Amino acid sequence: MDEKKQNQINIELSEEVGQGVYSNLAVITHSSSEFVLDFVRIMPGMPKAKVQSRIILTPEHAKRLLGALQENVVKFESINGEIKISNNKPGTPIPMNFGGPTAQA
Repeated sequence: MDEKKQNQINIELSEEVGQGVYSNLAVITHSSSEFVLDFVRIMPGMPKAKVQSRIILTPEHAKRLLGALQENVVKFESINGEIKISNNKPGTPIPMNFGGPTAQA
């Protein structure tokens, strides 16, 4: 048996999970032993935002995820151009106008 076949993992994706969950905000917290990623969907006019999914990672896997995301963003931008971020200063509020005009009464 060659080494490539030994290192393959068969990953199963159920139909329900394969549908995905939309999120437009991620809240990340951590302790000494884990990183917690809460994926939230914020919708205009809704007073509450609900966590859609929570992923818990070891610090090692969080760092691997960071590297994989960085690699994929670089690949994406090389094909599609730079991803524009409206305001990239840490700690700034999330834009809540969803790119459209603001409502007036």
